[in-house]
Amino acid sequence: MPMTEKPADSTPDLADLQHWTWVMGRAQQMMMEHGLSAMSETPSAFPTIPGFNDPATIQRAQDFWAQNLTMWQNFLTPGAANATAPEPPAQARDKRFKAPEWRENPVFDWIRRSYYMIADQMLQSVDALEGLDAKQKEQLRFATQGIVDAMSPSNFVLTNPQVLAKTIETRGENLLKGLQNMLADMGRGQMTHTDGGAFEIGRNLAMTPGKVIHRTPLYELIQYTPTTDTVLATPLVIFPPWINRFYILDLTPEKSFIRWCVDQGITVFMVSWKSADASHKDVIWDDYVAAQIDAVDVIRETLNVPAVHTIGYCVAGTTLAATLALLAARDEAEKVASATFFTAQVDFAQAGDLQHFVDDEQLKMIAAISPDGFLDGRYMAMTFNLLRGRDLIWNYVTNNYLLGQDYAPFDLLHWNGDTTNLPSKWHLSYLTDLYRDNLLVQPGALAVAGTPIDLTKVMTPAYVQAGREDHIAPAESVWKMMHIFQGPLRFVLAGSGHIAGVVNPPAQQKYQYWTNDAPAETLDAFVAGASETKGSWWPDWGEWLRARGDETVPAKGARQPGKGKRKAIEDAPGSYVRAR
Repeated sequence: MPMTEKPADSTPDLADLQHWTWVMGRAQQMMMEHGLSAMSETPSAFPTIPGFNDPATIQRAQDFWAQNLTMWQNFLTPGAANATAPEPPAQARDKRFKAPEWRENPVFDWIRRSYYMIADQMLQSVDALEGLDAKQKEQLRFATQGIVDAMSPSNFVLTNPQVLAKTIETRGENLLKGLQNMLADMGRGQMTHTDGGAFEIGRNLAMTPGKVIHRTPLYELIQYTPTTDTVLATPLVIFPPWINRFYILDLTPEKSFIRWCVDQGITVFMVSWKSADASHKDVIWDDYVAAQIDAVDVIRETLNVPAVHTIGYCVAGTTLAATLALLAARDEAEKVASATFFTAQVDFAQAGDLQHFVDDEQLKMIAAISPDGFLDGRYMAMTFNLLRGRDLIWNYVTNNYLLGQDYAPFDLLHWNGDTTNLPSKWHLSYLTDLYRDNLLVQPGALAVAGTPIDLTKVMTPAYVQAGREDHIAPAESVWKMMHIFQGPLRFVLAGSGHIAGVVNPPAQQKYQYWTNDAPAETLDAFVAGASETKGSWWPDWGEWLRARGDETVPAKGARQPGKGKRKAIEDAPGSYVRAR
């Protein structure tokens, strides 16, 4: 394949690229043929490595190189690529390679196919390994998938046709802008996902009117202003996760769960946790359980009501389960009229990919990077990004570092990057006691304030919501709650994941949810007999809540924030949500 002489400053054309690709490929082919020949003729020259030199592994290697050589032949033979088998559906849907150049240009089509072939072989090799227990294999596969995502040709300038075209078009200015974006992220120690100036707390986020009526060193309690003439007699308190800011449930007004609840005639209170600092070095789980009970008691006293409805989201839902168990042990269960759990886990046997970050080395590292008694929230942000590296890391490397694109405004991703620090003493206990040792579901294995707790003693009516595509609290894990609590339970499986599956206002008409009133032993059995409803599950929850008691009272007096026994400290959303 001789090259046509071209001026020194001209851009290589397709023939040039094909030639040099053929040269590199032919050299690779010769080395592969030589290596396979040596392996077949002198197998004793290679040490026996369990899982790598067994016949099945050698066969996979031979199949791999056979596929490789076939692909080279297709590439070098005109028209052969058109005769290849249709690509699998997962590859056809892969957003990394949606640009037409990945299939229309023979060079980039070959690069794309080569990547898939190598990635498949790497993952298959992990699956075929012997001598590892299930957890070790899952950890290795997770790590391998991370490597596979990182080595995608879409992540590099010279192997991404869109980046090459953009670089030529802008004469490299896209790379300079991308470098500026990257250096800015390095300076703040966190990857940017959205336009930093597009959103601001109090301007277009966390705007539901209300007042802070109670404050402790650990949390603020916000009461929201009613928008209806009458409200349900039993108020609602929401416990958000302290891993992020509470306003995930009070995003822009059209997405706000809090505003929706207020408009349904519910008196809503929200706990706003303080981002940890050195003063929280001795904070443990008991303190968060005590804070939840304190909030319940403050609301009962302020409104002069016997009980409150509760919602616990993610880790705060796990804590709410412990709170209910502690109240049951103290014969005070009647303080809580109902409990709703948003994507919360109590049995961590199938807790998903986060388990890969819970081993002795990880725990030692967390302790080492928390010398002042709190864990920098950017560490948890990085961890959650790694769980979805393709979407939350490499997608932004390509778009914002290589293509130099502007960041798009996205309220949910703005919240995702608005990190909070965690008390390291409690965080380490959370990882060891719950994720690693799964003690919460063992009756009496954990104690709160000196009282052993038993979740099987909880009789409180509960609404359990899970996300079908949740990668943080898998639906199978959330489902286990249905076999632990003893009160009347309702399980709802929502479309989407850990955040979008929860923050799904009815007006948007997005996703769907599944319900099944028949008894089911497993999640699969629940799904098999479930009815699908289009749109948001929020109205279903609203009906369930009213079924727990539909008595109403005028929205006057103490139902107005600051007009009861607790005077207003400041306007919502308060100070803690803004604290760094």
